[in-house]
Amino acid sequence: MLRRCFTLLSTLLTLSASAQTTEKPPQGDVFVDKQGVLRWQKTKREVALFGVNYTAPFAYSYRALGLVGASREKAIDQDVYHLSRLGLDAFRLHVWDIEITDTLGNLQQNDHLRLLDYLITKLKARGIKIILTPIAYWGNAYPEPTNTGPGFSSIYDKGQAYTNPRAIRAQENYLGQFLNHRNPYTGLLNRQDPDIIAYEVCNEPNYHLPLAPVTRFANRLVAAMRATGYGKPIFYNIAESPVVKDAILDANVQGLSFQWYPESLVSGHELRGNFLPYVDQYPLPYVGDKRFATRAKMVYEFESADVLQPIMYPSMARSFRAAGFQWATQFAYDPMGIAFANTEYQTHYLNLAYTPAKALSMLVASKVFHGMARGQAVPRYPADSVVGPALVSYRRQLSQWNTPAEFYYTSNTSDNPVRPAALRHVAGVGSSKVVQYGGSGAYFLDQLAPGVWRLEVMPDAVPVSDPFAPASLRKAVTRIEWNAQPLAIALADLGADFQLKGLNEGNAVQNQARAGRLVVRPGAYLLTRPRRDARAYTAQTLDGPRRLGEFVAPPATVGPPQVRHQPVAQATAGQPLPITATVAGAGPQDSVLLVAQHYYGPTRTLPMQPLGANTFTASVPAALTYPGLLRYWVVLKRAGQPALTFPGGQPGAPRDWDFYAGAAPWQVPLVGATAPLPLFEARPDHEAVEAKGLADGAYTDYATTGGALALRLVVAPPKAGQPAPAAGPAAALRAYLGAKTAGRAADLGNFKELVIKVSSNQPAATQLRVVLVTRDAVAYEAAVPLVAGTTEARVPLSALRPAPLLLTPRPYPGFLPLTYVPANSPAFKLANVEVLQVIVAQLLVLSEPLRVDLESVALQ
Repeated sequence: MLRRCFTLLSTLLTLSASAQTTEKPPQGDVFVDKQGVLRWQKTKREVALFGVNYTAPFAYSYRALGLVGASREKAIDQDVYHLSRLGLDAFRLHVWDIEITDTLGNLQQNDHLRLLDYLITKLKARGIKIILTPIAYWGNAYPEPTNTGPGFSSIYDKGQAYTNPRAIRAQENYLGQFLNHRNPYTGLLNRQDPDIIAYEVCNEPNYHLPLAPVTRFANRLVAAMRATGYGKPIFYNIAESPVVKDAILDANVQGLSFQWYPESLVSGHELRGNFLPYVDQYPLPYVGDKRFATRAKMVYEFESADVLQPIMYPSMARSFRAAGFQWATQFAYDPMGIAFANTEYQTHYLNLAYTPAKALSMLVASKVFHGMARGQAVPRYPADSVVGPALVSYRRQLSQWNTPAEFYYTSNTSDNPVRPAALRHVAGVGSSKVVQYGGSGAYFLDQLAPGVWRLEVMPDAVPVSDPFAPASLRKAVTRIEWNAQPLAIALADLGADFQLKGLNEGNAVQNQARAGRLVVRPGAYLLTRPRRDARAYTAQTLDGPRRLGEFVAPPATVGPPQVRHQPVAQATAGQPLPITATVAGAGPQDSVLLVAQHYYGPTRTLPMQPLGANTFTASVPAALTYPGLLRYWVVLKRAGQPALTFPGGQPGAPRDWDFYAGAAPWQVPLVGATAPLPLFEARPDHEAVEAKGLADGAYTDYATTGGALALRLVVAPPKAGQPAPAAGPAAALRAYLGAKTAGRAADLGNFKELVIKVSSNQPAATQLRVVLVTRDAVAYEAAVPLVAGTTEARVPLSALRPAPLLLTPRPYPGFLPLTYVPANSPAFKLANVEVLQVIVAQLLVLSEPLRVDLESVALQ
């Protein structure tokens, strides 16, 4: 039986001291020993560093911070503070050479370079170590259309970069000048800075055969760096162009760099479902090669793209350490000044203020990464709560770190801290046995001395639209609210009547808890137990690299209220129907109403009750859910102002005689218990599913067939002179079914078969499979029979058999596994299903493109 959350015995983990206590960051240079291990020069201890990429000095971030009127220096100060608050100690950046060079590779003294120097200084002050990649090869436009940089990358692309003599000379020139650049804030040359522990030569190069020019080029750039007197390790990317991996293994480098995007990139919407199998392991290629074994390994970029769930990073950190990596940096941390819109990189979204739960999962991941031994063997999913003190649960949407001294969690948890009396650090989103909190922002509790604690509370973060949809600075995806929220703390060291005093600038609040309870607004506070003298603790007092009075948070979002809601696709007639919505911009005196109407039938106004921070719920009674169509609106009744009705945010209420809606209401079909349940329909669902080609030349599109829209999965024949493709999946659909099945949960036992409307231009050459995947990531599949001249196939649910789970969208790099096989597969239960896959397999050598048109899949 699959376990729903999994705890790995602590005997599997030998915790480093830094996992449970605060240490000063290691100092001095690093080296790679003969076994390929990166070590600190002074102590000879192994390096283990975990953090982020962050791009404020360059490209779009630089421009966007200017557009919103932010001081770039202040933005760096704020974001670096938050990075240290999350326990991160690694920073990596591919420098936009296009913005700080000319076409000959001469370093330009400009604002981009100055801000990089400033950023380095601030990172050093927080004990964060640095690896720089001087050559990015990128333009600086994305996501905007036009590059504006004057550097050599504006005239040489990646292919020319290693073949054009002038491009090579420009890069050599630039590398020498960049390493010899003196940071005006530190007075150090880049090559001398002890906190810049290594360099990666270039970002994601693109090479092809033959091998010799690649090795020759890599060695020339390394030689240019060594000519400056630089003696620390140099890394080189080996994951981007695997066809020339031998050329990189033969190069004069001490380390190799990899990346990980386990669900690919840029799906255009939030990915939902259980993706933990996608990050179950990172099997390194080339393991048996001595040249590979003697090089240090780093992950220069990783991200669980288009996923908001706060459970992916700790699992990735576990896989990294098991694979032997000593450095891992997420791409990319969003500058707080523009994180409201997630415009920097649409497929990435990480910021402590705007994605608090996901950010705290980075805190847990950092603990995992530092706490595990390099190369430590760990169980496979689902028997892997990651490592001893850490727990990851998809069903609970929880990452948790629980040691005697530390208790961190990303959502509500009912677990007991292992030793409450020994706790020194608590951080969370939601509530626990230690902290009950009514807001949605993150909070931190740190003991300064017996009976003296520091509390930091971030404002509420309210998601109002899909952060991974096409982005614009004119559209907020998350709003910030500075609400007063109830807080209860259960720490014996503080007692039930502790004192609270504001620490941050402008925060003069003083209060006393009653039975451990009070109300707080965002800010930094000093908490003291009764009669404890805490006069020595002021806003200027240092706690490690931070002042007690430091506090960074974005201002409250200014704008009209918003409501976010996703209706279910269908609901069972005659059953109560719960409706839940997120409301942003409601005041403490406002109320939220649900106005429900059976089409051309009765209308009911129902009060919506708070379910959590900014979340409200009401249940439409069974008397109103008889077969037909239910329409409904959410009404925000504001104190002293006209009501607003959603969707649309129109003034007034639906029952007003002169109400003008402006937008169609939410609607739910109410159907009988045996009515068919559509799982996929091409027309309404095409923007909410993932449809990808997996084999070379395979792709997906949409086409009309007989007047109906269909998903077209295309498999192309091999090009002339190319070998026949290997057998395997060629193209696939993945659809998350949460909104499809939620309203019909009571009916799932009635369904007996899948009805698939599909056709193929080559039925005999088509191998089509339908797959249902449970929330525990166990897949069950059956073949779909295709007959010439027909457009409907039927698959009994009894025909489904356990099968490997296809990991689509496909993980990147391409050497990573494409399937996941669970240790065991329990009996199939439709109630546990949450994902539909339809897979076209490569079966024969084709003479013309194979086209499979999928119109719909339904349960019947």
